[in-house]
Amino acid sequence: MTGDAKLDRIDIRIIKALHADARITNQALAEQVGLSPSPCLQRVRRLERMGVIGPYLGRVDLDKLCHSVMVFGTASLRSHEHDDFQLFERLVREIPEVVACYKVSGTFDYLVQFRCPSIARYHALSDELLRASSGLVKLSSHVVLDETKEFRGLPLDALLGT
Repeated sequence: MTGDAKLDRIDIRIIKALHADARITNQALAEQVGLSPSPCLQRVRRLERMGVIGPYLGRVDLDKLCHSVMVFGTASLRSHEHDDFQLFERLVREIPEVVACYKVSGTFDYLVQFRCPSIARYHALSDELLRASSGLVKLSSHVVLDETKEFRGLPLDALLGT
């Protein structure tokens, strides 16, 4: 149920509460999970040290802040040598506009999510990526027209079987 981490039901309740509201006060969290504040904070710190929770990020509504374009790129490597995968992964880590990258199975090797201020900027980034990889990568672009369901958190109840 919990992978490698040794977690009890109170840890799980803490994780769920923080996942729903990372800004909850320690006092409110302690009350919600049935602990006093000091042991609750100790558990939260332990979960952070274990890497089970954190980092804490604020959700930003980009539509209210600026214009942006989301593009998913499917990347296929021409060679499947270990060094080629390492090179591609290093290149995408260096691009701030790459907000997520997943190595996948199937007809392409990576699914890369870009968030750019314009299509022109995405085009320049994709050209840079292709140049830097020296022909190693074939990139197909998929511009997001509408976000049908945005990420609102993980389905912890389903994943943890609770």
